[in-house]
Amino acid sequence: MQISVSYLTSFYSKAKTINLIASTPADYLHVDLMDGLFVPNKNFQINEVVKLLKDYSLPLDIHLMTLDPINYIIPLKELNPEYITFHLEATKDIIKTIEVLKENNLKVGIAIKPETDILELMPYLTFIDLVLIMSVPPGAGGQKFLIETPNRIASLIKYRTENSLKFKIEVDGGINNDTIPLIKNADIAVVGSYICKSKDYNKQILNLKNSINNIDYLL
Repeated sequence: MQISVSYLTSFYSKAKTINLIASTPADYLHVDLMDGLFVPNKNFQINEVVKLLKDYSLPLDIHLMTLDPINYIIPLKELNPEYITFHLEATKDIIKTIEVLKENNLKVGIAIKPETDILELMPYLTFIDLVLIMSVPPGAGGQKFLIETPNRIASLIKYRTENSLKFKIEVDGGINNDTIPLIKNADIAVVGSYICKSKDYNKQILNLKNSINNIDYLL
């Protein structure tokens, strides 16, 4: 399993936090962008995000919690992100958004809220690279992991296998060394507070990996 670290909640400034993450064995930097419309909080100006991250070393995993996500694709392309993920619930023109991302040679992710039926993803899974399962309501860090999440992961894995699809499954929300074994079959775990509200980012990432390895060993 890969680890994508979110800097949404931290003891430090955004700049210091992302520099600390860059010095760890994290696989991605998870960039949560909220517009204050799709979710209550707003945390970015697009020009500030580009300035902050334009020379960043880790692959970027960008999560748009915004209405009209298509409006942000071209500015964010400058960052050469690994993934740009938008919410299924945030646009009526899902196919067009996928098309614009693909036209710009960007990997496409679709995120869904905890209350959104997995079946709503089915028409799009052939065309995308990643599904982001929210294991908490989107819009704030430090929330409690929702226990129904593993069943949602299992349903997606079953569909992916039966249809020979290649999309990755990412999970975001309430993940720590106690909850990460519950999502061990996912491909990517987004972890924020557990790492960034600690004094030792490397130690916390090692704890996460050990939690997964210990489960695998016991099985």
